[in-house]
Amino acid sequence: MESVKISKWPKLRNPWLIAVWPGMGDVGYRAALYLVEKLKAEEFASIAPEDFFYLTGSVIHEGVLDIPKLPYGKFYYWKNPAKKLKNQPKVNDLIIFVSNAQPDLAKAEEYTKRIIKIAKGFKVKMIVSLASMPQPIEHTQESNVWVTATYKELRDNFKKQNYNILSEGQVSGMNGLLLGIAKNEGFEGFCLLGEIPFYTIQIENPRASYALLRVLTGLLNIQIDFTALNEQIHAMDEEINKLLDYLKIGAENHGPIGEEEIERIKKSLSQLTKLPGSVKDKIEKLFNEAKTDVTKANELKEELDRWNIYKEHEDRFLDLFKKKKKKDN
Repeated sequence: MESVKISKWPKLRNPWLIAVWPGMGDVGYRAALYLVEKLKAEEFASIAPEDFFYLTGSVIHEGVLDIPKLPYGKFYYWKNPAKKLKNQPKVNDLIIFVSNAQPDLAKAEEYTKRIIKIAKGFKVKMIVSLASMPQPIEHTQESNVWVTATYKELRDNFKKQNYNILSEGQVSGMNGLLLGIAKNEGFEGFCLLGEIPFYTIQIENPRASYALLRVLTGLLNIQIDFTALNEQIHAMDEEINKLLDYLKIGAENHGPIGEEEIERIKKSLSQLTKLPGSVKDKIEKLFNEAKTDVTKANELKEELDRWNIYKEHEDRFLDLFKKKKKKDN
């Protein structure tokens, strides 16, 4: 399959495909990463980035300039352990596609077709995208979830279940394009959009990610542990409250938070608060194992890249090889 590298072909039952990219509040992107972690979904395929992304500059970390890696696009699968019961909904396995960047618009359609090829190959029954929807709400308010579907019958089904239906407007970027092309290829699909405040569109929003996952897991009739995500919600609320108090911004005249304020929030939030507890533990375990077995470094690097936190741990990671050199000498 052109530009798609497949390492295994898992046998899946009535699979749904969930596809996400970073966007406003990184709502869908963070929700999918959390889902992958909690379900212990396994990677089985990826899209080669060279055909869809290109380097546009260099990055600087602690005064040192370097060329960044091209964005990744990875497919994970999860087999639902539930058994099909009489008069119960079908059991659905999952394919979760996660990319840490949206491709250039000129190549977006072709990129989407690669994802559709995977959907066809595994006979996917439903395609889902996850996005955010800026609204005039406060950051401590519950995030409502809106839905738009590819077909009238599917929309009416959501309507009967009292979901908020997005009747007019657009779903921009890859979240909308994927569903549009999927519809043309005969797939059913829908997009879930979690509300975020206008004034925090550039800041991660775990509250909206939580809202999306509550709806999605309800539709799939699966359960995951939300403890770590709730901790992230409380941590983010506290930091935004501190910032708003500092800036003395009134609730009625919020404007977009500027870059300096965004960086202040990011720096005040520990990186660890962004990660599920199980991820923190896994990373620490891999670091400890790599100290005595450097072959573990590959697995460690993959985990750091997966959560987009390699730069925060780069010095510690490179120290593993410095120590090995000293031992060899």
